[in-house]
Amino acid sequence: MDQDKPLRLRDFATSYTAAWCSQDAARVAAFFSPNGSLAINGGAPAVGRRAITEAAQGFMTDFPDLEVTMDDLLFQGQKVIYKWTLSGTNTGPAGTGQRVRISGFEEWQFGSDGLIVESQGHFDNTDYQRQLEHGVDGGH
Repeated sequence: MDQDKPLRLRDFATSYTAAWCSQDAARVAAFFSPNGSLAINGGAPAVGRRAITEAAQGFMTDFPDLEVTMDDLLFQGQKVIYKWTLSGTNTGPAGTGQRVRISGFEEWQFGSDGLIVESQGHFDNTDYQRQLEHGVDGGH
């Protein structure tokens, strides 16, 4: 058993969080294996670093003040659960101008290269859509 693995994964997750906050989508994609995938809420996965860069860029464009915080990191067998909170103001092109704060998680599987080979992301899309329209505190 690799005793340092949880510490290394926590450092990895901390750096991944910083990449999301950097407004440099390619930094996010660099945490994935070259043919890794990122799927959000069961949608079609973005496969490969170029597609993952585009997916991350979509959030960064929609939320120029995007901030992601790591809420927790859990270890479940071969999977790592990365819990996060995203906040920002939707002021990108065609933005609503509303402030959003949504929490979710990614289930990571790692490849032999030590990078993410598959990430399954999950968040409450209904609440997200409500916040896009009414803001984080509106519409209840």
